[in-house]
Amino acid sequence: MSIATIGAFAIGEYPEAVSVMLFFRIGELFEEYAEEKSRKSISDLMEIKPDYANLKKGENIEKVSPETVKVGDIIIVKPGEKIPLDGIVRIGKSTLDTKALTGESVPVEICEGEEILSGCINISGMITIEVTKEFGESTVEKILDLVENASSKKAHTENFITKFAKYYTPTVIGIALLICVIPNIILKDTDFVTWLHRALTFLVVSCPCALVISIPLSFFGGIGGASKLGILVKGGNYLEALTKVDTIVFDKTGTLTKGVFKVQKVVTLGDSTEEEILRLASYSEYYSNHPIANSIKDAYSKDIDISKINDVQEISGFGVSANIDNKNIYVGNNKLMEKIGLQSEAKEEIGTVVHVAIDNKYSGYIVIADEVKEDAKIAIENLKKVKNIRETVMLTGDLKSVAEKIAKDINVDKVYSELLPDGKVEILEKIMKDKKGKVAFVGDGINDAPVLARADVGIAMGGLRIRFCNRSSRCCNYDR
Repeated sequence: MSIATIGAFAIGEYPEAVSVMLFFRIGELFEEYAEEKSRKSISDLMEIKPDYANLKKGENIEKVSPETVKVGDIIIVKPGEKIPLDGIVRIGKSTLDTKALTGESVPVEICEGEEILSGCINISGMITIEVTKEFGESTVEKILDLVENASSKKAHTENFITKFAKYYTPTVIGIALLICVIPNIILKDTDFVTWLHRALTFLVVSCPCALVISIPLSFFGGIGGASKLGILVKGGNYLEALTKVDTIVFDKTGTLTKGVFKVQKVVTLGDSTEEEILRLASYSEYYSNHPIANSIKDAYSKDIDISKINDVQEISGFGVSANIDNKNIYVGNNKLMEKIGLQSEAKEEIGTVVHVAIDNKYSGYIVIADEVKEDAKIAIENLKKVKNIRETVMLTGDLKSVAEKIAKDINVDKVYSELLPDGKVEILEKIMKDKKGKVAFVGDGINDAPVLARADVGIAMGGLRIRFCNRSSRCCNYDR
C-alpha cells in the first residue's frame, strides 16, 4: 500500500494516492472504534496490590512501601487492610477475605502460627505478622506478574488480510518489477520512464482498497453484532480465533454455579424438627453478618424475636453459642462439637455443614451449598453439539469432592480442583500444549485474570456475585 501510494504521487495520480490512504484509514478507524468500545480494563486486578505496610520498629509503627520490608520484619495489619506480604501470624486472630487468591473465598479464620498470604483482606481483628517472603516473591506480586506476562506468551491470531498479504504483496511487487525491467531488456526503442510509469500504474490499480476496507468492516460488524447481545469483544483477531477453538475450559463458581449460599437441606436427629433446628440456628446467628449465618437466616425467612436471644458468644473459628428460650444452643463446625464434647453424626455431604446442639445434645445439621445455574448443563450440551468443540474442562479452587459432583451433574469431561491462580495457569498451559486447536477459558473474578489472559481466547463473565467453597472448618472461602 505504501509503495502504491508513493508511486501514485510519483506519476501525478494524486486522487488515487489519496484514495488508497483514505480507504485504508477508514477501515482501520472502524476496527479501532469497535475494539476501543469493547476494551475491558484490569483496574480491579491492580486494586489487590497493597499500597503500604505497617512496619513495627520497637514500640513504633511506620507506614512504609511493601517493597522495603525484609524477611523477618514484623508488620501490623489492622481490620479492613490488605495483607501486604506473605508471612506467619505471631499475635492475634482474625477472619480473612481471600477472594483475590482462590475465587472460592468464604472468610477464612486464621490464628497464631498459621501461614498467611498477601492479597487477602483482613476483615476483623488486628494481627501481627512475621514476614517470610519479600514483596517480589509474595503471592500478590506473582498474580500480578502472571497477568502481565501471560499475554506476551500468547501468539496473536493473524486475520485474513495479513495472511492474504503474505502472498499477494510480493507477487504484485514482483510483477510490477517485471513490467518495468523486462520490456526494456527485450524490446528495442523502449522508454524506461514509460514502462516505469506503467509499472507504478499497475501497483496503484492492484492495491486492494476494497479488501483493505472490507476486512476491518467485517470484523466491526461481528463485534457490533455481539455487543448488541451483551458480548464485548476486545478485537477482531479473537473472533477469528473462536472459529478454531476445540477445547473450552470453565471456572466453576460464578460461571457454572450461581455463587450464592443457600440452605440445601436440614437433617434432624432426636426429637427436634427441621423447622426447630432452622429456627434455633437463625436465632443464634441473628447478630452475625457471616455469609453462612445470612444464608441460614434467609432460609428461615420469618421474623426473629430478639427478646428470646441471650448470652450470644462468637467462638472464633468454631461458631456461636447462645441461650434461646432458656435452651443452650451451639451452632458451628465439627470442631465446635468436639470442643463441647459431642460427636457429630453428619454423613459425607457436598457443601458446608453447620452442626446444631441443643442443651448439650447433638440435634442435627444444616447443609449449605452453591447451586448450579439452571442453564449450565444446557450450555455444556449445546457446546458439545458444535462441530469443532471436542472437550470441556472445569478448573476450580474448590474441594475435589464438590468439584467432581458438579462436573458430573453438568456433564463436563474433565475437572481439576483445589487450584490457586498459578495452578490454573499451569493446567491451562498443559491443555494448550496437548491440543492442536485453540483453547478458550470462561471465568470471572480477579482470581481468573491470569488464566483469562493466558488462554487463546479469554471469555470473562460480568456481574457481581457471592461465591463459596467448602473446607473442614466452619468457614472456608468466599468470593464477591
